[in-house]
Amino acid sequence: MEILGIDLSAMDIGVWWGQFVEYAGPRWAPSLVALVLAAVAYCIGRPILTRVETRWVTKTDTKLDDHVIRFFRKAFVISTLAWATWRLFAVWGLPTIAEWVLAIWIALLFIPLSRFVGDVMAVLETQVVQRTETTLDDTALPLLNTVVRFLVVATGVVLALDRIGLNIAPLLAGAGVMGLALSLAAKDTLSNLIAGVLLIIDRPFQVGDRIELWLAPNETGTWGDVIEIGLRATKIRNPDNLIVVVPNNEIMRRDIINYTMSGPHIRVRLPFDVAYDTDIELAKKILIDVAAKTQGVKLDPAPIVIVRDFGPSEVKLQLRVWIEDARARRAIGDQIKEAAMRAFFEAGVEIPYPKRDVFVRRMDPPVVAGD
Repeated sequence: MEILGIDLSAMDIGVWWGQFVEYAGPRWAPSLVALVLAAVAYCIGRPILTRVETRWVTKTDTKLDDHVIRFFRKAFVISTLAWATWRLFAVWGLPTIAEWVLAIWIALLFIPLSRFVGDVMAVLETQVVQRTETTLDDTALPLLNTVVRFLVVATGVVLALDRIGLNIAPLLAGAGVMGLALSLAAKDTLSNLIAGVLLIIDRPFQVGDRIELWLAPNETGTWGDVIEIGLRATKIRNPDNLIVVVPNNEIMRRDIINYTMSGPHIRVRLPFDVAYDTDIELAKKILIDVAAKTQGVKLDPAPIVIVRDFGPSEVKLQLRVWIEDARARRAIGDQIKEAAMRAFFEAGVEIPYPKRDVFVRRMDPPVVAGD
């Protein structure tokens, strides 16, 4: 067995030392030259990059050149150290280890490259976010940044493995099988993640929108304001200041009622019942007058009242009004109903309640045997 030119099968230390000197003698000078060149390159290149950053980069408004010089500085340090290490192993006759050093060098270079790509994308994201009013880019662009950085690092790993001659086909096949197993085990989580991406792309609602809830606790509000759209779930604050966390998959399976997406102005429909002997025109006029005097109700378009249906003991009316703030629809509806009840009472308009006429039929007493 021979390592670094030394025959380890020989037991004589003197023989070992002689073999080592004979092997190392012609390699000391090239090794020293490699170390000196690496040191000189580092001592010259590092100050130059620092001076460039101090004199030009820090004086510009954009951050792109800051990220460029930071990437070159890290890549330069990694390359200097890796080159010197690779050269030493090559000089000393260890080609296998030298190839591993090259592979590690390639993989390490892609780490600062990944950060550089992410920083550049972050700068572009900031410019895009400032120019748009939608919240889509606030969520989608950071996600895209993370994915791109991961792909850059993965590319470096693949190139490094290819450098040392490692066949990655079995690894990819194993990763595919493992991915299938994980997808089956975590199908609900993956379903929520996919639904979260679709929510970000489709945008049925945005942060700040008021939507209807389906999973609200009993005796609490059935609507709420969206406060966060995550990849797995969406957080909604209901009127009782409770945070309802709804899985994205659950949201995508239901109809989404968004009260504020089309703007602050929405129409509210309020049902009222009056007795059959009521003057319908009088009841309509009362409701329209009450709505017109309620704060928050728009007069253009004007409120209207229609006969909606007929019940067992009542005529069903429906007041339709446009309001200025969709978030105040419940409060405005409460004000109108309360004022309408007082106005009906003052005008003698009857609000019906279920009535039943009971007829008692006289029956002959039963005949008892023996009478």
